[in-house]
Amino acid sequence: MKHKLIGSCIVAALIQALCVAPSHAHGFVGKRFFPATIAIDDPFVADELSFVAGHRKLPPEDNGGGDEAGLPAGNPGIHATTFSTELSKRITPDFGISLSATYQRVRPSDETTAQHGFDNLGLGFKYQLIKNAEHEGILSLGLDADLGGTGSSRVGAESFSTISPALFYGKGFGDLPEGAKYLRPLAITGILSPELPTRRSEPDRLNWGFTVQYSLQYLQSTVKDVGLGAPFDRMIALIEVPVKTCLNQDCAGQTTGTVNPGFMWVGKYAQVGVEAVIPLNQRSGRDIGGLIQLHLFLDDMFPKSFGQPLFH
Repeated sequence: MKHKLIGSCIVAALIQALCVAPSHAHGFVGKRFFPATIAIDDPFVADELSFVAGHRKLPPEDNGGGDEAGLPAGNPGIHATTFSTELSKRITPDFGISLSATYQRVRPSDETTAQHGFDNLGLGFKYQLIKNAEHEGILSLGLDADLGGTGSSRVGAESFSTISPALFYGKGFGDLPEGAKYLRPLAITGILSPELPTRRSEPDRLNWGFTVQYSLQYLQSTVKDVGLGAPFDRMIALIEVPVKTCLNQDCAGQTTGTVNPGFMWVGKYAQVGVEAVIPLNQRSGRDIGGLIQLHLFLDDMFPKSFGQPLFH
């Protein structure tokens, strides 16, 4: 009984901590809070730790989707379950680095034996170039590297690296006039990033995409109190659309992507998110998958230690 009581107190304390309104240290431009989205990297530099689990059936290469999805050559289509984590750390208030890793379980559609292993490690750099509080806008520059040879070929990890310079943006619509006040909770974010493999025989691709978000939290706290209670008063409904387009002459214009509708709940120290993954076209597949996220705001959890930039 004593152990059960202690456990109940710990769970209650954790829930209470998460339910406190978000502080203004992480993800804010003016009154606008931008969540850390799952499929498209957000434009912020922050101290954060993210965990994402997902499952999706990817199409076979002979349908045109396998190679675009980064699957092993000659694959018959696979069921892929992924577990990803990413740690981001600010070096200065406007410049940060990140390290990511993904563990995969892949099972070919025509076999019962599954393969397990890590994909290549990812290394990222990001610099916040512009933040405009009045118009809720942010613009950042980045550079991501997929480090070839650091993962397992059993799950399709390439032996070559891919370098991706990137432009990130975000814009909230809190500056709309009074007549459109119920559109003020809307916001968009996006990315524009060419993917450049170090192996010449591999095609270059353009990674682009956007999110559309409607913040019930912004509606309730900034536009009008419409009487939303927990947990809806801390939710953000959103759609992510990550897309890749081939840039080489032999595959120019070939595009794959998904449409990911979902929602996120935001607390003071963490957010949780859930999204469906719907193929954008036949080349991207036909089966619906899913993603779930737990994202920790380390700069809010440890504001006087690890959550501080290394250099001010």
